[in-house]
Amino acid sequence: MQAVVQKWGNSLGFRIPSLWAKDNNVKSGSKIEIIAEKGKMIILPQKKSLDDMMSMVNSDNTHSEISTGQAVGKEEW
Repeated sequence: MQAVVQKWGNSLGFRIPSLWAKDNNVKSGSKIEIIAEKGKMIILPQKKSLDDMMSMVNSDNTHSEISTGQAVGKEEW
């Protein structure tokens, strides 16, 4: 995969190929993590925080309790 570096204001930038963006669920406004390591730049989609994930929980995507059968040992519920 190749990209061309271009000047954007006082910075340099490049476009993220759409195939990589789609495969990694990166959209306009998404946060990414950039790691500089031994002369390489590694770009990773930023992992969602627990708060980000909890904000997606609502009454439409939760389920009721699931029965797992009778207690086998000394469990108390």
